[in-house]
Amino acid sequence: MLWTVFRDSPFEERLGKIAEAGYAHVELVNESRTWSDADFTRANRRKRNLGITFDATAGVRNGAANPSKRDAFLRDVDEMLVTAEKLECPAIIVLSGNRVPGLTREAQHGACVESLKRAGDAAEKRDITLLLENVDPEENPRYFLTSVAEGFQIIGEVNHPRVKFLYDFYHEQIAEGNLIEKLEKNIEKVGVVHIADVPGRHQPGAGEINYTNIFRKLAALNFRGYAAMEFLPTGDAVESLRAARRLAAAAIRT
Repeated sequence: MLWTVFRDSPFEERLGKIAEAGYAHVELVNESRTWSDADFTRANRRKRNLGITFDATAGVRNGAANPSKRDAFLRDVDEMLVTAEKLECPAIIVLSGNRVPGLTREAQHGACVESLKRAGDAAEKRDITLLLENVDPEENPRYFLTSVAEGFQIIGEVNHPRVKFLYDFYHEQIAEGNLIEKLEKNIEKVGVVHIADVPGRHQPGAGEINYTNIFRKLAALNFRGYAAMEFLPTGDAVESLRAARRLAAAAIRT
C-alpha cells in the first residue's frame, strides 16, 4: 500500500523501492488524481519495466451507506472505473462512509447493500472488482462499517461477483478482534486482506497480532487474493517490507 512508504520521493522512484524490497504488486490511494494522460503512460511503463502491477486503488470520495449521497457515490465509482482502466488495475477500494445523524443503522446497512449492487453492475461491465473496507472506531469514531461481521453480512446480501470484502486485520483487531474465526467462516467473500500490527500500525511481528497464524490460515484456506502490507515501518522501509515477506513465506512453509 504505497501511501505508507517513501512518501517524500517521486512516484517512479517509489515503485523502484517497492521492487527492491521484492514486491510485484502495489496498491494506490489517490496518487493518480491529478495525473495527465502522459503521467499515466509513464507510470504504466515504469511498473511494467519493474515487473509490477497495480492491484487495487482507492479514491472514491463518497461512501456507500448514505442513501442521500447514492448518486454521488455511483458517479465517483464511474470516475474511478475510468482511472482504474488507465492504471490497468483490476480492483477499486470503496468505503461505507460515516454514520448519518437521524438515520437508523438498518437503513444505512440497506443503503450500503443497494449502492454496492448498483456499483457492482457498473464495475462488472469493465471487468473490475469493488472492495468494501472496514475501519476501526478509534481511527474514525463516526465511520459506519467498523464491524467485519457486518461487512461480511453486507457482501452476502449484495451477492455480486464483482463486490468483495477488504478484510483489514489491523482495523478489526482494534474494533472487535477474533480475526481468524471470521476469516474461516467467510473466506469466499474476501477479495484482499490488509496487514499491519497493533498498536501503531507497524510491521507484522511488532505488536499483538499473531500474523504467523494468520498467514498459515490464509494458506490453509487456499486464499488466492492479495495480502497488502499497509504498515508504517519502524526502521528501514525496504528491510521492513522484506522481513514481512519472509514472515509470510516462513509461515506458509511450516
